[in-house]
Amino acid sequence: MSTAPATHDALPALDRSGDTPLHAQVATLLRGYIRTNRLAAGTALPSEAGLCERFGVARSVVRQALAALASEGLIQRESGRPATVAAPQEHRRLVQRSTGLYEQFAQSGVALQTRVLALARAEPPAEVAEFFGTTRLLMLERLRHVADAPLAYVRTWLPADAVPGLRTEDLTDASLHGVLTRRFGLRPGAGRNQIRAVAADATLGRLLDTPAGTPLLMLQGRGMDQVDRPLEWFTTWHRAEQLVFDVDVSVGHESLQPRLQTGAAASEAAPEAHDPLARAQALVAELSAELARLRAQP
Repeated sequence: MSTAPATHDALPALDRSGDTPLHAQVATLLRGYIRTNRLAAGTALPSEAGLCERFGVARSVVRQALAALASEGLIQRESGRPATVAAPQEHRRLVQRSTGLYEQFAQSGVALQTRVLALARAEPPAEVAEFFGTTRLLMLERLRHVADAPLAYVRTWLPADAVPGLRTEDLTDASLHGVLTRRFGLRPGAGRNQIRAVAADATLGRLLDTPAGTPLLMLQGRGMDQVDRPLEWFTTWHRAEQLVFDVDVSVGHESLQPRLQTGAAASEAAPEAHDPLARAQALVAELSAELARLRAQP
């Protein structure tokens, strides 16, 4: 078990002139070190006495901060021992289902928080406009959290004429698909999703609280409504260490088609082209290789 550094240079000083409580500041600083992997899983934090000395606060302040981190699942506490950084919790998503992330998490008992960053008319990329057959589109940007930890950033395009009066407050901590169904009678139908491993740029790093260059799992999809009209085009960037993509494979699931970097023709000519299990394994292998490549980059 490794031990976290306890020197005065290791952790920034607290701001005692602001309105933020000291325990919240301590929790924020430690949380940041954990989420950016500067405190890895299994690392022992300094003792309560050590943290009190480092930050110059009472033990009650430290205990409140540690209690907050424990409630978020970021640390583990045992009586008589220093707290240790917990292993990241893995969340799971079925990528070949039309149900969204909110519904899937709700079914598993996980509360998914949603903050709407933007909802407005915008000029879509050419491929998005071609899919909808119009440029009269709304761009919706959302940030999804679990226990206040950022999990995914979502950018969705919607046909403006199909969702008149859609508001930001309708979508805060809510399911987009649920709102579309209840308010507008639009139910998700068939579609196609693609998975790629990408590196976080500066903007994604800031939104997802992770360093630029960190591997992310990107899920991009387009979906139709119940009468086969274009309903949504979305791109979701997930923190790769917190989410696992599950793929159900059976003889009936013939829509899973991994497209390797060598091109679609190579995939179609491959021996696994007609074997759904082999196709799923090829997809997982591609993602694993790409994540390894991204992690190896300086």
